[in-house]
Amino acid sequence: MQRRQRLARSLGTLISGSDTSPALTEALPIIDDALAARMLDLAVRIGESMLVSGAGASEVALTIVRVSGAYGLKPVHVDITYNAITVAHHRGDEARPITLLRVVRGPVPDHDRLQKLQSLVADIVAGLPLDAATGRFRAIRRAPFRYRPAIVIAAQALLAVGVAVMFGGNWLVITLAFVAAALAAVTQFGLAKARVPYFFSQVAGAFVLTIVAALSPLLAATGWEAAAAIRPSVIVASGIVLMLAGLTVVGAAQDAIDGFALTATGRILELMTQTLGVVLGILAGLETARVVGLGMEPPSEAVPFGPVPLQLLGAALIAVAVAVFNGAGARIIIISVVLSTVAWLGFLATSAIGFDSAAAAGAGAFGGSLLGVVIAYRLHVPSVAITTAAILPLVPGAAVFRGLLSIVESGTDPAMLLTGFGTLAAAATVGISLAVGASLGIYLGQPLRASLAGVTRARARVRR
Repeated sequence: MQRRQRLARSLGTLISGSDTSPALTEALPIIDDALAARMLDLAVRIGESMLVSGAGASEVALTIVRVSGAYGLKPVHVDITYNAITVAHHRGDEARPITLLRVVRGPVPDHDRLQKLQSLVADIVAGLPLDAATGRFRAIRRAPFRYRPAIVIAAQALLAVGVAVMFGGNWLVITLAFVAAALAAVTQFGLAKARVPYFFSQVAGAFVLTIVAALSPLLAATGWEAAAAIRPSVIVASGIVLMLAGLTVVGAAQDAIDGFALTATGRILELMTQTLGVVLGILAGLETARVVGLGMEPPSEAVPFGPVPLQLLGAALIAVAVAVFNGAGARIIIISVVLSTVAWLGFLATSAIGFDSAAAAGAGAFGGSLLGVVIAYRLHVPSVAITTAAILPLVPGAAVFRGLLSIVESGTDPAMLLTGFGTLAAAATVGISLAVGASLGIYLGQPLRASLAGVTRARARVRR
């Protein structure tokens, strides 16, 4: 009898074309327009703060989707350009979509704030209520920069000291590099207070650096033994690394690889403009020094580095300085020192086996960024913070100055002029290699980080 009833039900289902058994449904939250707008607004504001603080466009887009999804808003479409974030949420064919636009201010790297925002996002995904999340975000947004301006200027001067130490400079060269970088940093700080565009700030800072370097050989008249070994190119190279420290080379390359063409184009244009400001400032300083009779002779070969221990010490000092003037805390500073040492050892190892400077720099940046992405996940710090500090010692500041000096002092000598342009082209190749190596390390490190996250969650389930 039961068999006949089941057969009859099966025939009825076959004829009618539908199953009479109840379908499994998913409970959907009921979200009105006002609540949905609040959720999207929080997600967009968090994304905007992360983009300003130095995060990449891909990470910002993923964060907005995660925050919106945590509160039940699915799907969410995100469009990021260099100066705007647009988010749209479509709730169905009948309901009207909700679209928000947020204008992004100029980048102001703040890695401590970025770390707090990442912690907030993790808590939101874990179930933090909307009101509590909004309150925490407002507190993070209104928090002042971690360090006072005097400490930031001192950190910028310390970066120049690190470069001078890497080149094996004596105490007088290190002191002059500190003074020149501090004067350039004070100049830029004053221009920023006066709301002068950053391009002219770069020109002024590079000009001050070059004038101090041009005046340094005059100390030989004092009879000091240390003054006889002064290398002005080391002083200017220290300042060039400082001037280029805040440029988002890795971020621009990463956005281009991830497909955010407009954001990458904007960052690359900004990078080129600010680098051009440094070049113009150095050229103006060199020409001024030549006119007043303080011209410098271009070095015939690349400025040599000092002993390996001094190179590692200089790389560590640079990492500390970069982390401090980007607002990082103690944990990021320590990790940055470790990664800068690893990246520099990778550069030395690849150079020793026959790689040229560009390839060796790319290999060092790759090793530092790959390890940095994994460490960033394990220790809950922003990967962009420690990656930037790791690759900055590899920036070819001395090559840039040597090329510019050759161009200015070439006169009617076409061979020296071509040598200068060739040196600048080699320095640009090193910069591109750094960006590619760091981006490749981040790209390959993300699946490795995801694998480690899966292993960690599996172990946690086994323990439970």
